[in-house]
Amino acid sequence: MDKKYDPKIIENKWRIYWENSKLFKVDEDPERQKYYLLEMFPYPSGKIHMGHVRNYTIGDVIARYKKMQGFNVLHPMGWDAFGMPAENAAIANKSHPAKWTYENIDTMRHQLKRIGFSYDWEREFATCSHKYYRWEQWLFLKMYEKKMAYRKESFVNWCNSCQTVLANEQVEAGMCWRCGNAVRQKKLWQWFFRITDYAEDLLAYCDHLPDWPDKVIAMQKNWIKKSFGAEIRFPIENPPDKNEHISVFTTRQDTVFGATFMCLAPEHPLVLKLSEGTNQEKQVREFIERISMQDRSVKAVEGYEKVGVFTGAYCINPLSKKKIPVYTANFALMEYGTGAIMSVPAHDQRDFDFAKKYGLNIVIVIKPYDCDLDSDAMTEAYIGDGVMVNSGQFDGMDNKKALDAIASFLEDNDIGKRTVSFRLRDWGISRQRYWGAPIPMIHCNKCGIVPVPEEDLPVILPEDANLLEDGGSPLSKLEYFANTRCPACGSHDAKRETDTMDTFVESSWYFARYCSPDCNTGMFDKKAVEYWMPVDQYIGGVEHAVLHLLYSRYFTRVLKDFGLVSFKEPFTRLLTQGMVCKETVSCPDHSYLFPEEVEGSSGSADRFCKKCSKRVVVGRIEKMSKSKKNVIDPNILLDKYGADTTRLFCLFAAPPQRDLEWSEQGVEGSYRFLNRVWRIARNCMDSIKDISPYYGSPDKLDYELRDLYRKTHYTIKKVTRDIEDSFHFNTAISAVMELVNAMSGIDLKKNGHKRNSVVRHALESVVLLLAPIVPHFAEELWEELGNESSILLASWPEYNKEALFKEDLLIVAQVNGKLRSRFNVDADIDDNTLKEMALSDERVKKFIKGKPVRKIIVVRKKLVNIVV
Repeated sequence: MDKKYDPKIIENKWRIYWENSKLFKVDEDPERQKYYLLEMFPYPSGKIHMGHVRNYTIGDVIARYKKMQGFNVLHPMGWDAFGMPAENAAIANKSHPAKWTYENIDTMRHQLKRIGFSYDWEREFATCSHKYYRWEQWLFLKMYEKKMAYRKESFVNWCNSCQTVLANEQVEAGMCWRCGNAVRQKKLWQWFFRITDYAEDLLAYCDHLPDWPDKVIAMQKNWIKKSFGAEIRFPIENPPDKNEHISVFTTRQDTVFGATFMCLAPEHPLVLKLSEGTNQEKQVREFIERISMQDRSVKAVEGYEKVGVFTGAYCINPLSKKKIPVYTANFALMEYGTGAIMSVPAHDQRDFDFAKKYGLNIVIVIKPYDCDLDSDAMTEAYIGDGVMVNSGQFDGMDNKKALDAIASFLEDNDIGKRTVSFRLRDWGISRQRYWGAPIPMIHCNKCGIVPVPEEDLPVILPEDANLLEDGGSPLSKLEYFANTRCPACGSHDAKRETDTMDTFVESSWYFARYCSPDCNTGMFDKKAVEYWMPVDQYIGGVEHAVLHLLYSRYFTRVLKDFGLVSFKEPFTRLLTQGMVCKETVSCPDHSYLFPEEVEGSSGSADRFCKKCSKRVVVGRIEKMSKSKKNVIDPNILLDKYGADTTRLFCLFAAPPQRDLEWSEQGVEGSYRFLNRVWRIARNCMDSIKDISPYYGSPDKLDYELRDLYRKTHYTIKKVTRDIEDSFHFNTAISAVMELVNAMSGIDLKKNGHKRNSVVRHALESVVLLLAPIVPHFAEELWEELGNESSILLASWPEYNKEALFKEDLLIVAQVNGKLRSRFNVDADIDDNTLKEMALSDERVKKFIKGKPVRKIIVVRKKLVNIVV
């Protein structure tokens, strides 16, 4: 055994072995229990970052652990390769998205292999391959046949620089998340998926995901958000079209008599229609234009000053019969309800502020149970419960009871109805960008919109297209792509759809494709999917809690309705890992600095900018990001310490659900630990290599060996539980470190068959327990121990219950320092349990006699003193 631990030699050796032996390749095996472990696949940005390293290390530990437990483990990897980031980066680097993407994939694949992840690389694919997206084009056609996909004109977030539509989540403070330029509202024809048809089921099944984080479930529920209320029709006075009305959805139909004005979203189709030809038309158009330049996300709108413009039109409150003015207001959103708000200023603070600002009527329709209200004297809206007033036949009724009574009145008089509304809106999948999967539809002047015949799939994205300088898609300019024949009438004047699909479409079913990535007869092989799916453990960032996870759940339901899968939920268990964080460092002259641009060690007060020698300013600890330059290049760690040290640090520094704070000292500590284990193994290897591990009774061992044997089995138990129950790898590693400490207390140079056998058992257990965490290191020591096959093929160690038993300890119980009782406990008892046992002791209770306990002092393994 080499004297020194050399990670470069060891890690390269075992990477080659794993690849040549195809150790991670798997197939369906009905005789074995499957385990599908999946991390969210990466976007090929060019280099992996520490967030990737942490995420994939967490997954790899679980995959290796399950394989050692005998599971048939599927652990695949691929690339979320389409989308705007690749296109923008390619433009910035004067490259082509295809070339840029494939080169990045090659780079990142090499990096991932270098870290030793146990992927079945034979299942690898990139979503930009037509072999992949042809099948989502096929599904699009099926959905179109069932009217689950449709096209309509709608207002969207439009980035002129990127020349594409953005989701609300991609608009940050009114700016495009990718390029940082202003976003505006624009009306475009868009393709949509009817995800709202599944809103009820998606919401209901949020309560059937017990192994998902509560935070994620709450976010999903809030995004879908079901509201019970009523739809009410407000007739328009002198409507542009006969019998035209404004429909509103409200959960507060008990306040409808107090609705004194109406607010429409600026995007509402009636706004321009109502103002046309009035004195307000110019003001309304200017207001709409101004609002179109603002961030229209819910979060942004909540922070705006509430402003609006009178449209010049009126509608009739159907219950009070009063004429009320119609405004367009910035706080009304088309994505909420119907895009129209019946405004009740007496009982809604936002409406109250708006009414005061524009001099609108305030009518009280609910008063407190114990007093009256004066609208002229009100300084804020009354939002509590109470008694109905100024509400016709409903006066005197409790407002909670009036909710149902007024809903019935609306239905009886055909002016409204009870209804349910969801916050969730249909999924707009059109993107006006080049680098995406083409939508398989054709526009014909004679036939209208015609689907591409299935036999003509895939509609292949031309990868030789030159990108336009303004960032727009070149597809409409490529005659050989855009011009086509109508499959219905044969006309040669037809045009292909040049919008491409949202990249969330690709990531909404990739997990199923991994089950049979080479299937050329369908989206996937149904038998393979029935064996592998659903994913047993899914791992990824909480930033994907809403869109990606919701769309994946929706797509799986669509697949089920088409008879392609038998399950509704794609992911049984979900882990959302925390972020990797590091302090920011800045220079007064050069702003943020990369770590390599700073002179002086981390944590030192004397640190200087290498560019100008000025003292740097150390900022707060934040998520690693290129913009703030507080990033660590994983390649630097791999070169200096090796993959196993990098993995060990990522796992030991924090539980996976919490943020990990970068620490150079922590990396050094992880490296020292591996060297320490190496030295212990080297010191005892000659004595134990040809000896079998001890599996007998602890009673047959002397005190020193018995303690080591018991410590070994306690460690096996703890590590197993920490991984199995909570993925607390940090405490699992800590337990192994304690066992290594116990081994250090043994004189390893002493000989004796039984001694060597116990030490062999302890070292073998350390190596097996570390195998999923530091796999190259463990493989090398496993081989040194005389094993011929990979440690990954060895069984996960099991603890001996008999070895866990320890002698009793005699504990003295005191009250105010005086002996009051004695009792026996297990030697491994914790302090809290010890306190509880002392307080429940009958003799101790007599001396406490209900007096308040001021404090409890524990002298570990000796006594408990209760102070009253």
